[in-house]
Amino acid sequence: MRSAPLKVGDLARQTGLSVRTLHYYEEIGLLAPSHRTASGHRMYSAGDVARLQQIKSLRELGFSLEQIAACLDQPGFSPLQTIELHLSRLREQIALEQRLCARLEGLAHVLRSGEDVSVEQLLQTIEVMTMSEKYYTPEQLEELKQRAEAMGPEKMREAESAWTQIYDDMRAEMQKGEGPKSEPVQQIVKRMRELIDAFTGKNPGIERALNTMYREDPSVRTQHGNDPELHEFIGKAMS
Repeated sequence: MRSAPLKVGDLARQTGLSVRTLHYYEEIGLLAPSHRTASGHRMYSAGDVARLQQIKSLRELGFSLEQIAACLDQPGFSPLQTIELHLSRLREQIALEQRLCARLEGLAHVLRSGEDVSVEQLLQTIEVMTMSEKYYTPEQLEELKQRAEAMGPEKMREAESAWTQIYDDMRAEMQKGEGPKSEPVQQIVKRMRELIDAFTGKNPGIERALNTMYREDPSVRTQHGNDPELHEFIGKAMS
C-alpha cells in the first residue's frame, strides 16, 4: 500500500527539520516536492522522502549541499550506496568512541590510585577528547597538531580573534537584511574559507570531520557566539 503524500508541515514535524529548511532545499533544487495541490500546497511523495533520507545521510557524512546534489544527480547513485557510506562512517565513529572509553578508563585508574591529578586537568583532558577524538582520526589529529606547532601560539590566537570578528561581521550583515548570497556576505565567506583552508591544510577528510563537529556539537558553534539562526544563515551563505 502506497503512503499518502505529506504536506510540508507534516514532513517537517516527522523528520525534525524546519519548514524553512525544506523550502530552502526546494529553492536550490535539492529536494522539490513531486506534487502541488490546486491551492499550491507542497506535497511530498514516498520518493521525495527517500531522497530526503539520502540528503540527511550525506549531510551526516560531512558533505556540502552542493556535493550532495552532485552525488544524487549521478546516474546509478542508489539509496543503498548512501546507506553503506553512512554505515561505514558510523562504524568509524563507534571505533573512536571505544578508544575514548579506553582513555577515560585510564584516567579513572589514575584517580583511583590516588595520584596527584587536578580536577582542572581532568576536565580539560575530557573536553579535548570529546571535541577532537570523536570526530578526527588519530592521523588527522597528528596532522592538526603539527600544523598548530608550525603556526605557533601567536598565529593561533590571531586565528581565534579572526573567527570572532567573522561571526560579528556575519551577524551584522544578517541583521541589516543582506541575503546569504549578497556581495558583502560572500566577502566574509571568502575570509572564512581562507581560515578553514589554513586549519585543514585543504585536507578533505579533516574538513568533513570539522563540518560534522560543528553540526553535531552546539558547544563548538557557540564558542564565538554562533547561535542557531546565525549558523543556518552561514550554512546558506557557504552552500
